[in-house]
Amino acid sequence: MNTKTKQLLDRLNETHTLELDEYEYLLSNADEESMAYAAAYAVAYQKKYYGNKVYIRGLVEFTNYCRNNCFYCGIRKDNNACERYRLSVEEILDCADTGYDLGFRTLVLQGGEDAFFSDEMMCEIIRGVKDSHPDMVVTLSIGEKSRKSYEAFYESGARRYLLRHETANPELYRKLHPKEMSWENRMKCLRDLRDIGYQVGAGFMVESPYQTMRDLAYDLKFIEEFHPDMCGIGPYISHQDTPFSDKKSGTLNVTLYCLSLIRMIYPQVLLPATTALGTIDAKGREKGILAGANVVMPNLSPTDVRKKYSLYDHKICTGEEAAECINCLKGRISSIGYEIVTDQGNRAGF
Repeated sequence: MNTKTKQLLDRLNETHTLELDEYEYLLSNADEESMAYAAAYAVAYQKKYYGNKVYIRGLVEFTNYCRNNCFYCGIRKDNNACERYRLSVEEILDCADTGYDLGFRTLVLQGGEDAFFSDEMMCEIIRGVKDSHPDMVVTLSIGEKSRKSYEAFYESGARRYLLRHETANPELYRKLHPKEMSWENRMKCLRDLRDIGYQVGAGFMVESPYQTMRDLAYDLKFIEEFHPDMCGIGPYISHQDTPFSDKKSGTLNVTLYCLSLIRMIYPQVLLPATTALGTIDAKGREKGILAGANVVMPNLSPTDVRKKYSLYDHKICTGEEAAECINCLKGRISSIGYEIVTDQGNRAGF
């Protein structure tokens, strides 16, 4: 680690802000020593605000239909090789019941942008979960909607919304998405969600096609300025049935470094160790936690559909990441000195 890198990391630890060029410098000059140095700072904040607690969210991937054609995504509309499915309202509520019995107090309903699930149907699902389990927090991850839709979901009882911005650089956004999708609208949705009162999650892909370290610096600056309650990041992983099938996937180390930097930028943020991390490395989620993450999201979806929600190749979808094996996951997390907890897990200070 060179002197400038150390100085920048020390200053980021003190002020939680750097200039864009400085973030780019950190990313461009990363090595094992600087990663370990950043992780030490990140874990100190993680322990300060959350102790050794790791929060779990029960993930229900309820539809893999999507109206969009994002060039990197395995459930894009034009992927005819994708075996489509939708869960019924009853099946979704059954997943919520199962999760509650397993100890989950946060439910994440995630799906493609599927018009079959109207606002009325989503509100019915949200109310169904809350009627049965008033102390369960409902999180939505269903893409870009109108402000009116977001308001209806909130009034029905949803309180968190995950909407990855994917990249803070509009030019890169246009390279990753078809022309009918708009970076400006994605940002408007994030602002609407915050204005309505949601706990808002943003996030980005690490080392996606065409991404430079400058682009990643934009993402770090965006996290600094927007201060999302949650920030979901993961390595880009290619999918064989997309236009980016020949593109190189992202790496574990750059993703871990970004996790540590985000924790330093915003110490109270809720930061998942994602399934994508666990996909590219057998101990990826444990390594994510040791870099500053404090959330994991086991899968509550019915076992017969888990492999069908294939955003990228080789996604792990059975075994210890599954919600039914919560004791296996507890053991893995305990082995690195942390504890799985089942409360709602709000952002520190919320």
